[in-house]
Amino acid sequence: QVQLVESGGGLVQPGGSLRLSCAASIRIFSRYVMGWYRQAPGKQRELVATITTGGSTNYVDSVKGRFTISRDNAKNTVYLQMNSLKPEDTAVYYCNAHMMVYDYWGQGTQVTVSS
Repeated sequence: QVQLVESGGGLVQPGGSLRLSCAASIRIFSRYVMGWYRQAPGKQRELVATITTGGSTNYVDSVKGRFTISRDNAKNTVYLQMNSLKPEDTAVYYCNAHMMVYDYWGQGTQVTVSS
């Protein structure tokens, strides 16, 4: 059974940093495109960042230069380093694994940016 487990969320002051992790129990993890999404209260879920099997990355404009997505295929884990956090980054962050018709989600981790 596939599981994605996020961790690393919490409360941080504006300008602070957090590192999210997503541990995946997936066979051939390296073949999945991994992504981070977020959903703020009253808003639709939005794509934050993706990383391909080859390591190419893509970011939503609002986080470019502040967030970095990375993956460790040996550990079946994807990370999201978040720096210079802003109140508008407050959301539940979800990990996603995608390959062909397969699409898996984690349960989410709350990130709150507030003074």
